[in-house]
Order: sequence, then structure tokens, then C-alpha cells
Amino acid sequence: MKVEKIRELSADELRKSIREAREKLSTLVLRKQTGQIENPNEIRQTRKTIARLETILAEKAIKS
Repeated sequence: MKVEKIRELSADELRKSIREAREKLSTLVLRKQTGQIENPNEIRQTRKTIARLETILAEKAIKS
């Protein structure tokens, strides 16, 4: 998800996106452990997406 699109989201939408990304990460890690993952880089991308979402959510909290 691009930073520009993330910044347009409201705080509630950011929290929902973080929750969904964390669920996706947990399923990816589980699939990696069982050897069923096709693209291991997807785990890294999901972690970075979570970090972006949390950073922008923190920025919005500071501004409010």
C-alpha cells in the first residue's frame, strides 16, 4: 500500500488495516513453517506495511 493512500485513511481505517495486516502476517508465518509459502518476501513486505500503518497512525495521534 502506498504512503499517499495510507495518509488518506482515517484513524479507524488505519487500525482496521493494521489488524488485517497482522492476521495476514500470522498466516504467512504459519505457511512458511509448514513449507507452503511461494513468495517468502511477502512476509517482509507485510512487516513493512504494518510499520508504515503504525507510523502514520502515530503521526495522526500526535497531530490531534
